[in-house]
Amino acid sequence: MESSEEEDDFPSIESVTPQSKIDTIYQSKTEKGIRKLCFELLDLKDAVENLCGNARAKYLAFLRLSEEVVEMEHELNELRKHISAQGILVQDLMTGVCHELDEWNRGDGEIQEAQEEPKHCDLEDPLSNEAEDRRANCLENIDVLLAEHKVEEAIEAIDAEERACPELRGSVDMSDDGMPSHKSDFQKRKAMLGDQLVHITEQPSVGITELRKAVSGLLKLGKGPLAHQLLLKACGSRLQRSILAFLPLCPCYPETYPSTLSNLVFSTISSTTKEIDSIFGDNPVYSNRVVQWAEWEIESLVRLVKENAAASETVFALRAASICVQASLNHCSVLESQGLKLSKLLLVLLQPYVEEVLELNFRRARREVLDFAGTDESLQLSPRFASPLSTFATSSNSVLVDGGMRFISIVKDIVEQLTPLVILHFGGNILTRISQLFDKYVDTLIKALPGPSEDDSLTEPKDTVPFRAETDSQQLALLGAAFTIAEELLPMVVSRIWSVLNESKEAASGLTDNIMPPTSNTIEFKDWRRHLQHSWDKLKDHFCRQYVLNFIYSRDGKTRLDVQIYLNGEGEDLIWDSDPLPSLPFQALFGKLQQLATVAGDVLLGREKIQKVLLARLTETVVMWLSDEHDFWGVLEDDSASLQPLGLQQLILDMHFTVEIARFAGYPSRIVHQIASAIIARAIRTFSARGIDPQSALPEDEWFVDTAKVAISKLLMGASGSDTSEIDDEHITIHDEIISDSEGSPSSLSSIDSFESFASADMAELESPVYTDPEA
Repeated sequence: MESSEEEDDFPSIESVTPQSKIDTIYQSKTEKGIRKLCFELLDLKDAVENLCGNARAKYLAFLRLSEEVVEMEHELNELRKHISAQGILVQDLMTGVCHELDEWNRGDGEIQEAQEEPKHCDLEDPLSNEAEDRRANCLENIDVLLAEHKVEEAIEAIDAEERACPELRGSVDMSDDGMPSHKSDFQKRKAMLGDQLVHITEQPSVGITELRKAVSGLLKLGKGPLAHQLLLKACGSRLQRSILAFLPLCPCYPETYPSTLSNLVFSTISSTTKEIDSIFGDNPVYSNRVVQWAEWEIESLVRLVKENAAASETVFALRAASICVQASLNHCSVLESQGLKLSKLLLVLLQPYVEEVLELNFRRARREVLDFAGTDESLQLSPRFASPLSTFATSSNSVLVDGGMRFISIVKDIVEQLTPLVILHFGGNILTRISQLFDKYVDTLIKALPGPSEDDSLTEPKDTVPFRAETDSQQLALLGAAFTIAEELLPMVVSRIWSVLNESKEAASGLTDNIMPPTSNTIEFKDWRRHLQHSWDKLKDHFCRQYVLNFIYSRDGKTRLDVQIYLNGEGEDLIWDSDPLPSLPFQALFGKLQQLATVAGDVLLGREKIQKVLLARLTETVVMWLSDEHDFWGVLEDDSASLQPLGLQQLILDMHFTVEIARFAGYPSRIVHQIASAIIARAIRTFSARGIDPQSALPEDEWFVDTAKVAISKLLMGASGSDTSEIDDEHITIHDEIISDSEGSPSSLSSIDSFESFASADMAELESPVYTDPEA
């Protein structure tokens, strides 16, 4: 009762299905689904097996059908041959019937004459009839063989008949009355066989075996020249078909297609030469014709490489030409073992094309190198090449550094396209072009320096230069970049060329004359480096010349080294007392060199050699200008000029002071000493001519040397008191005017550190033969 009451209270409990029943119901449904899926998979398996069986059966049927088609084609060809043979037989029968009718007609007219002949004519030799029958059978056999195109058997039949009847060769007089007719018929069959052989050689699809048999057959028929010509023609046609099939792929392989073309051409030449040697033997006539044919094919190769190459001014064209030379010369060296020496001919044919590509590539390089305003974001240089130039990179020198990197990148790109044999034969030409390209680059840098150029070839106005090196630091960076390119980077880039040329010299004994470069192509490394040195010397001399001229001449065109300093022993620039000093312009020169050395120490850090070379050349330029200044010596040597011993002493002291600057700074002073000695000697002669005795008027030489050294020490130490108090305001004005346009000017001339910046290097560093002054 309680349970019934509970069921009334909770009627929803009746709808609850036990879990076991749920599991049973769904388990049975899952099993049914799996079984159904299995049956479907089995049906699918049967369908797939049926499909595979049908496909296999159809494939086998297709193969059988293909075989039947091939058999049908073969039977069709045989049927064509049979029809052709029957046609020839019918034609021969018709010809024979007509011939018999003609003979019968002629026979009716000769019956009477035959009856009147002697009786012994009726007793003809039966052997004559047998010979005619044999000849007829031979011609008939040859006709059948020709109709069936059995050329080999026909050749054997003709050869056997000629051996049996030597008269057919025309070498023996024919005594048989029937022989002329038989020979004529025989020659006709022989000509027909020759035509068939010629037809075989002219077929585009003829195989090499069939071609060889046909050529050999023509040779047996006595047509050797024709057989040789047809063999060369067939091989050439085969080569042309291979080339035409490859030409559409040339744009896909812009660098390697010349090698493929070269392989096609020279492999054909090699195989053809072997075939001719095996068929014709060692006959000089045939060998000469092979060489002529090979020359024509090589000319075609060069033309194809040129026609399918990229634009001649691109590195792709240079790479294509290099690969063509490399591959072709390698093939020529292999052909020499077969008696064909084609290397010289190949170089004669390729030289104009290679030189044209080189010329256009270097023209392009010249345009890109001189285009300092252009930017090339794709410019990539390894740190090995970029780091030396990066030391000069500043915000004001970015155009200069980019131009130098572009120059090295372009030259490096050109050199990387060259193959060893191209370097061997054209290396000297390429090195000369590289040095000429550096000349153009230096000419552009000269235009970037201030001051007029004295080089007649540099006629282009300065406003075309995209950058100007106005400050000392910019000018020194320009010189340093050019020096780095000439001294370090260019030799590094072309080292691959020199290594190949040196290896060729060492291995010259093992090379044949055909692959040795001409003597006109050789160039010595030291000569090439000397050319680069002269180009850089031109840039250095222009810098020193304009730098010294800016120092000597004021903005209004007046010279600071005025001859009045040395006249009458008076002048505002002359300081002469108990403690004499050089004249103010030479004191200013010392300050100018000191200030420039400070800037050079920062810009050309780690390049003490170039610092000393530049400072030495600047000092030389000053004394050279004074030695050659006509206005200066014209006034001094004028008879109206009033000369006093004090002026001569001051001039000699200034020269000794200049020499001591070079000595104490540690750079070469020999040239400065020579020029200064010449100036002193000329001055002494001038003063002596005016009655001044140098022996009594001048102190000893040691006094001038010691005074110059003391003056340098005073200027460096900045001595106070009476030693410098007499250097008036004009001295300060001159010095300020000289250094006002330079960067980083020192506060005074008393800085020892600034002097040591260009005096600390060892003199031995300047004894190197590389980039020293040519006059030294």
